Amino acid sequence: MTARKGLVLDVDRTTPPILFHHGEGLRLEKLPVGSRVVYPNEPLEPVRDPEGAIAEALANPLGDRDPLTAYMHPGMKLTIAFDDVSLPLPPMAAPDIRGRIIEQVLDMAASAGVDDVELIAALALHRRMTEAELRHAVGDRVYDAFAPHGQLYNFDAEDPDALTHLGTTDAGEEVVLSKRAVESDLLVYVNINLVSMDGGHKSVATGLSPYAALRHHHNVHTMRHSTSFMDPEHSELHTRNWRQGRLLAEAGVKVFQIETTLNNDTFPSQYGFLQRREWEMSPRDRMMLMGTKTALDLMSRRQARRIFHGIRAPYGLTSVQAGEVEAVHRQTLENVYRQHLVRVEGQTDVLTMGLPYLCPYNVNSIMNPILVACLGLGYFFNLYRGKPLVRHGGVVIMTHPTSWEFHPVHHPSYIDFFEEVLADTTDPEIVEHRYEKRYAEDEWYRHLYRTSYAYHGVHPFYMWYWCAHALEHLGGVIIVGGDKAATQRLGFRSASTLNDALEMATDVVGRDPSITHIHNPPMLMADVV
Repeated sequence: MTARKGLVLDVDRTTPPILFHHGEGLRLEKLPVGSRVVYPNEPLEPVRDPEGAIAEALANPLGDRDPLTAYMHPGMKLTIAFDDVSLPLPPMAAPDIRGRIIEQVLDMAASAGVDDVELIAALALHRRMTEAELRHAVGDRVYDAFAPHGQLYNFDAEDPDALTHLGTTDAGEEVVLSKRAVESDLLVYVNINLVSMDGGHKSVATGLSPYAALRHHHNVHTMRHSTSFMDPEHSELHTRNWRQGRLLAEAGVKVFQIETTLNNDTFPSQYGFLQRREWEMSPRDRMMLMGTKTALDLMSRRQARRIFHGIRAPYGLTSVQAGEVEAVHRQTLENVYRQHLVRVEGQTDVLTMGLPYLCPYNVNSIMNPILVACLGLGYFFNLYRGKPLVRHGGVVIMTHPTSWEFHPVHHPSYIDFFEEVLADTTDPEIVEHRYEKRYAEDEWYRHLYRTSYAYHGVHPFYMWYWCAHALEHLGGVIIVGGDKAATQRLGFRSASTLNDALEMATDVVGRDPSITHIHNPPMLMADVV
């Protein structure tokens, strides 16, 4: 798939200040003349008839799968698993595409007389979804029909009676999966591919697996040897997931994969100015931008957080494909790249990015400092194909408040990780060797994961490992506007203004560096040549 032209702006003296996201706020920054700004592509036109597109995909699957109806018969055991609350970002406006697909699958099952059906939110080690979050994902009709009877539930990676060990790959990686999924005659997986890292074998082999299996790819070695998580050909994470997924198939787990892609129509009309290029903003857009910025600056972070987390994105469905996992995913990737890829000529010395209020692990929650690092260095840094947007030894400058603040229910092990582990060392290998096993097996963290709404005890380790490739590649990381103590605990440098940060970066990259700003969100992926 060739990258779309998109827009890469060369900043001159007439260029207006550029919008930077700044957590639950906004900043306007005047970039130096000669800088570049990489903008996302315009949203693709959505599918006109989503229900028809879903029906067509289920009736004409890819690969060696028969139409979905061919697998339905009385007495069978059917399991439907679906992506959890971490996707998409922000959550999509109702009806969620997962619910629309699940309803069609259930209608087929009912017509065939299938009555042994269970639905599982594929959490892996993420926090459990609340009733409201589950209702939003699957719809009221499905929730009310299945949840009261225990047939719609969150996956529990710490329930030994609900897991099955299927063996090990040729590379020695354990494969452990939901017992219900293994024992089903058919496992239907419903996915949303927000970025190219999602989907494929990662859906089942990660989403329905416990720590014993995940530790084989969520580790420092894998992250450092994935030169881009978003480019499967250069991702060790992808390679290891695929080995596990193929073993599932060999063990007889029959998966009917349903994958979807969305356009990048991210913000509803009242926040439409956030999707405009600055010089293309209308007088009304500029008025709304300045009014919103001023209001956010005046209100408390808690108030601003409530507003932002209330946003529901008007995404349009751009494709749906179903069938055998690998055949489906090849087509999915083409559709993801069609929306996200923007061609960029050459690398940069300094990469700037404005980090928003949201990442996959703080939906309806707080962006703590570890998640700030993960969003900037684990996700935004890796949004490239080919080679990183910033050169080896370059500097990343991120804007975010990075407050020393944690959600006590969602992120209890994060608090201890920040206070104990990062106070000792920020080196991912030492962190992994010295602390991971204790946190992963801690009974209190296990209890909170299973009975409350807490991320698994090992989860902050994975978020720190997610930064490992960037930390090895870069010569420096600077956070603008962040809490100084929190920033230093992460091992990064702190600056009050962008100009100060650019001056600090010259200590690493020299005078007159090239500067590129990635204007995300909406989502884009740099195709660096």
